[in-house]
Amino acid sequence: MLDSTTDPQIPSRVRHVPVPPEVHPLSTLARIDYENAVLADLGPAQDRTAEQWARAILEDAPPETRHALTQGWTALGLQLGPARSEDFVLGWPVRHSTPDLVLLSADPTLGLSGELLVQRRPQSLLLACFIQLEDDTARALWTQAESRHPHVMHQLLEQATR
Repeated sequence: MLDSTTDPQIPSRVRHVPVPPEVHPLSTLARIDYENAVLADLGPAQDRTAEQWARAILEDAPPETRHALTQGWTALGLQLGPARSEDFVLGWPVRHSTPDLVLLSADPTLGLSGELLVQRRPQSLLLACFIQLEDDTARALWTQAESRHPHVMHQLLEQATR
């Protein structure tokens, strides 16, 4: 499980931010019904590509976190592939990858489509999520997860950038 505690003596380098308008066109969804983003201030983040950062965020998370994530995504109806593969990041298909950007996109089985975007910036790292809800079933599923989602994204980025 994700650790919801942080040491108050250590200021977090990770914070919630509005999704930058310039990343919206990178989404392949027909419509974005939900979005959120977290940003980690890193100084030069050039030691890893965006895809390597995505793998660090998701695949290098503790085993119980990875298990909880894949269970949650499956419950939301996201179609996942192999957990570890050149073309997938913890089950998410890699749709587009450059040194500075990776877009992971999972197809729906229950009307909810999701995308995760990791963007390497000169002094920071952005993790953004886009969700498209096709019907009432998808909306009902998302309502159950929505309140926890920003916290989970924050914790994932926090763990990966320690």
